[in-house]
This record gives sequence, C-alpha cells and structure tokens, in this order.
Amino acid sequence: MLAIQGFIFDMDGVLVDSEPVYMKQERDSYARHGVVLDEAELSRFVGTTQRHMWSAIKTEYGLADSLHSLMSEHHRQLMGVLNSAPLPPMSGVTELLGALNQAGIPCAVASSSPRELVELILRNAGLQPFFNEVICGDDVKHSKPDPEIFLMAAKRLGIPPSSCVVIEDSAHGVAAAKAATMFCIGLLNPNSGRQNLSAADLCVHQHSEINHWFSGQ
Repeated sequence: MLAIQGFIFDMDGVLVDSEPVYMKQERDSYARHGVVLDEAELSRFVGTTQRHMWSAIKTEYGLADSLHSLMSEHHRQLMGVLNSAPLPPMSGVTELLGALNQAGIPCAVASSSPRELVELILRNAGLQPFFNEVICGDDVKHSKPDPEIFLMAAKRLGIPPSSCVVIEDSAHGVAAAKAATMFCIGLLNPNSGRQNLSAADLCVHQHSEINHWFSGQ
C-alpha cells in the first residue's frame, strides 16, 4: 500500500496530447536552418527543455545563430500555433484530477516547457484550477532526466518525495522521477514517440486506469 500525499503531472503528452504539434513545429524550425531530423531523432528531445534541445542542435549542426535567437524564434512560432488551435485535455484527465481533488490530494505540474507556454496550454484546456503548483523549464537549471524539477515540485507542495506519484510519458521523465525516489506511472502515449518507460513502477495506456488504480489504494 502506497502512502500517497501528492501527484505530480508532466504536461506534454500527459495532460494534453501536444507532442505531435511540437514535433511538427520543431521540424519547421529546424528546416529553416537546413536541419532535417527523422522521428527517432526528434523523440530523443521529448521531455527535455527547449534550451537543452536547441543547445544540442546548435552544437551538432554548427548553427551560426545565437542560442537565444534560436529559442526565441521557435517559442514565438509555437505560441502562435497553440493560441490559434488550443489543445483539449487528454481523455480521462479531468476525471482523474477531479477524483484527486475530491480526495484532498494536492497536485502539481512539472513541465520542461517554458512558463508562458505551460500557462497558455493549462488555461486553454481549463486545467489551471486543479493545480496547487506549476513548475516549468524556466524554474530549473537542469533538464530531465535530472530530478531537480520533481524535487522542487515536492518541496513546493510540502510533501516528502517518497510520498509523491509522478505521471510521465517520456523516458527522460521516468528516469527523473525515479532519481527523485518517487513512485512513477508511465503513460504509454504513441504520439510521444517510441519511449522506453520500462523503469516506471506502473505502465498504463489511459488515465482511467490511473483513476482505477488510485481508487484501489
């Protein structure tokens, strides 16, 4: 029996099915700089910060533009797309969050995306009221798989890491959760690329399975 005191949700590919949108925008951004990546190469950046992604691309492909200008250009483009086509919550998310709120379990978002983007997506999806804390890529020095973001979320919730449950759809995110000594549920989202979530404590295909698991605790 797990003594659950808090839930921490990744956002992209967990709360909203954003990875297909991100991958298309990344392809478009890379193409402007003459860089072409296949899906497997794109998948290695799932769950990491934009700084981590653009640092790697800039180094590997010897791009002349500054890291700041590469990130700013991509961020503007992404904000425009998500403003004009808001993403709905994934199936079962609202029900799960409602059940957790009903049970008095505090919830946090721990997303590698920039705060402006996270707040836009949560607001458009109507999910902001469910969360006590929102930690973003801007708040941490180290990208997942480093556990920093999850440890920060637990601290802000005032809960020991070992009493937190993390929901993640990426290999980097699962590794970060386990490094933070948290119970990790891997959400197998086919749109997040072929992610190896075998290190998770529990793997599911739907949020309804998490709700069912939680109600049995």
